[in-house]
Amino acid sequence: MVTCDRRRPDDVNLVVVLVLFGKGKVSSLMGEVGKGITAFKKGVGDGTAEIEAQKAAEAAEAELPKGSADWIRAQDIAMVARAELEREKDRR
Repeated sequence: MVTCDRRRPDDVNLVVVLVLFGKGKVSSLMGEVGKGITAFKKGVGDGTAEIEAQKAAEAAEAELPKGSADWIRAQDIAMVARAELEREKDRR
């Protein structure tokens, strides 16, 4: 009876990919995947900052009497913060 050394499918896939594309292509592909993950994390962080800025503006508005000078100032600050976030998005 002949026994066969069983290999995991991951090992076979790795060998096939290395043979087809070569070490250089695989290395550059992994670099691109890493850049994509970094960009995704950065985008998630930007979205979180935008939501936090919006919540802070809403909290400030809720605490102040509508139409008061402080309420108007809070509106202006919130508008400037939103504009800065938009400019930051456009730069990327």
